[in-house]
Amino acid sequence: MVDITAKTNTLRIALAEATVSVSKQETIDAINNKTVPKGDVFEMSKAAGLLGVKKTPNLLPDCHPLPIESTKIMYEIDGLDIKVSIEVKTIYKTGVEVEAMHGASIVALNMYDMLKPIDKGIEIKNIRLVSKKGGKSDYKDKFLDRADISASVIVCSDTISAGQKEDKAGKAIIEKLEKFNVSIADYKVIPDEKAAIQNEFNSAISNKTKLIIYTGGTGLSARDVTPDSLESLLDRRIPGIEEAIRKYGQERMPYAMLSRSLVGVKNDSLVMCLPGSTNGAKESMDAVFPFVMHVFGILKGAKH
Repeated sequence: MVDITAKTNTLRIALAEATVSVSKQETIDAINNKTVPKGDVFEMSKAAGLLGVKKTPNLLPDCHPLPIESTKIMYEIDGLDIKVSIEVKTIYKTGVEVEAMHGASIVALNMYDMLKPIDKGIEIKNIRLVSKKGGKSDYKDKFLDRADISASVIVCSDTISAGQKEDKAGKAIIEKLEKFNVSIADYKVIPDEKAAIQNEFNSAISNKTKLIIYTGGTGLSARDVTPDSLESLLDRRIPGIEEAIRKYGQERMPYAMLSRSLVGVKNDSLVMCLPGSTNGAKESMDAVFPFVMHVFGILKGAKH
């Protein structure tokens, strides 16, 4: 199956439909009057559809098991056509389009099975996805072209700045930013020292760099001073982003609770302090990108 571990949970909704066409009005009358020999067609087909939605990953090998949190099954009769509509909801990392279409097909097939003794001309038509929402494409930033956003990536590490280790965390951050068309205005490796950290901050703010990302210096050691060096320089913190980073990290590695992320704004710039480990930096970026880019639209709107 496709690896979805890096994705974040969002509310996912899918609407699918199928059409069951009968060949005579007597069949519609039997359904409405509940005189079909095999029983109540709508109620039994609804039960079958609910099972179909839940059993989808058991039958489709590449389909992820996921929590189904709502399924609604609706019928509409138009002449000799019965339109079956299914809406499925979940809060998860991947969508429920296949579950909705599978449910619609099972409802239609169960109707066929129940009606075939009284109507030999039944057809199942147009099983299709009507709509879906809640994935990454629904949260594209509407306020800006990301090509206009420049970023400074600053690696805070005594050992890396001394040439004793290679930087991997900063490069992982840059790779992620480039995927979202964010231009890299600056990339530096500096010692984890208050003066150096603040100098880079002031320089980036003077150059009107929109996104300033520090990696490293966020642990509990007395030498880990990045958040402490920057907190007083921010106009305000954004605790929600910090919480999202910590929650995402701790779901994957319990020691993430010991890292001290810091996120806030200064003028029109977003400032982020991320862990210095390669995995910590990657996971922090995965936790909030691209959704965090919405902050620039909010800042822009606040000025008008």
